[in-house]
Amino acid sequence: MAKKSSTTKTAAHKTAVKKTASAKPAAKKAVAKKVVATKPRVVAKKVQAKKTVQAKAKTVVKKVEKKIEKPKKVEKVISKQKAEKTRHAVTKAAVQVEEKKTVHKAPKGYPKKDLEHFRKVILDKQREIREQLQNLQEQMKDPTTGEYINENSPYSLHMAEQGTDAMEREKTFLYYQRENKFLSYLDDALKRIDAGTYGLCLECIDEPKHLCPTCPLIPKPRLEAVPHSQQCVQIKMLQEKKIKSI
Repeated sequence: MAKKSSTTKTAAHKTAVKKTASAKPAAKKAVAKKVVATKPRVVAKKVQAKKTVQAKAKTVVKKVEKKIEKPKKVEKVISKQKAEKTRHAVTKAAVQVEEKKTVHKAPKGYPKKDLEHFRKVILDKQREIREQLQNLQEQMKDPTTGEYINENSPYSLHMAEQGTDAMEREKTFLYYQRENKFLSYLDDALKRIDAGTYGLCLECIDEPKHLCPTCPLIPKPRLEAVPHSQQCVQIKMLQEKKIKSI
């Protein structure tokens, strides 16, 4: 009886072992099937995650590139602005230099007090010349008729006297013309006094020659002696030399 029971147990154990052995491959197959079924999903998730990471990386790279490019663009704009400002400044400076060369500041004339002094000198001179002209007019008239004497006048009967009289009349007439012209020069001088330009040397207004101590103003002694003068003595002498050399 004891042998039978042990044999039964052994057979049952063997059967159980066989079942277990046969069950293990089946379990392994089931697990393998599950792994095979879940593997594509995991791979897909990993691929998707990788793509997401790559996309984020690309976005970050683009942002960084934009940040890098932006300062470059700003630098270009700033450099262009600086270049434009520099060019504008250089152009403006060049224009100012040219203006200084071409357009100069008008020199100041004599002060009002001196101009009034010269006005008095000119008026006195005009009065003197008018008196002289009046005397010359009297000399050119026939004392008997009161008419101006001409070459056909019977005032001198002798031929020699007629020649002398004609010469004297010619001299008087020329002197009269000269004094009358001088009077017109003085009138022009008064106009320059009114304009405030009296006493400025014509040759030294644009470019002072510094030939006299008061350049570009004509010295006072010369203006008192020759009130209508528009040139200093030095300039006048240079012009006369040029005329003689021609």
